[in-house]
Amino acid sequence: MFGISGCVPQESKSMSESDQPLSFTVHNVGEPPEDPQAEVARTRSGRLRLLFLLAMCAAPVVASYFTYYVIQPHGSPRFGQLIQPSRAMPDVQATDAAGQPVALSSLRKQWLLVSVDSGACDPACRDRLYYQRQILAGLGKERERTDWVWLVSDEQPIPADLHQGLSEATVLRVKPEVLTTWFQAKDVAELRQGLFLVDPMGEWMMRFPSVTQPDEAKQVRRDIERLLRASSSWDTAGR
Repeated sequence: MFGISGCVPQESKSMSESDQPLSFTVHNVGEPPEDPQAEVARTRSGRLRLLFLLAMCAAPVVASYFTYYVIQPHGSPRFGQLIQPSRAMPDVQATDAAGQPVALSSLRKQWLLVSVDSGACDPACRDRLYYQRQILAGLGKERERTDWVWLVSDEQPIPADLHQGLSEATVLRVKPEVLTTWFQAKDVAELRQGLFLVDPMGEWMMRFPSVTQPDEAKQVRRDIERLLRASSSWDTAGR
């Protein structure tokens, strides 16, 4: 008998590479490069949208000032001097009558009729304070949109007899160098020669000459009345 074991092929214990199941790997080849011009166009579009939003926010303010300064309702000339460009309220700490620190920015969101003087308050200072009160009192229903402000430029004590008369006023002590910079004056003596109008955004935008008689006070009040009417679409009373 012949043995046949040597003639029968032995089954391979492992499959050849060609018999292995196929596998596939997907590689991320990335996004195609973006067109630089498209990127520039998108950036420009975003900036234009931002400028448009800013313009929409500023439009009521610009319109009211345009109405007052260019169209000039009622045709009569204004008494005050327009400040161009307006001057932003400085970000400083003031001191109230009780000696407590107060941020000057807390005065924003109202129209401010401001005078500056020494705490000693001579007769001319008292006259200015009197006319300030009379000007604002004459505004009638618009009075609630305004504040009477006296900024004291030194450490002199305020006379006791003035305290009651100042019950409606906001009295703050501010360093003289801050005031001369904000109101563009060479010294404090120059600041005492006028009244300053600040809008609700904290921008000093008008200066009035010193008021020494009732007719001048009426002219100041007339200017303020026009501004209040022109700004009624965007300014609301109270803080």
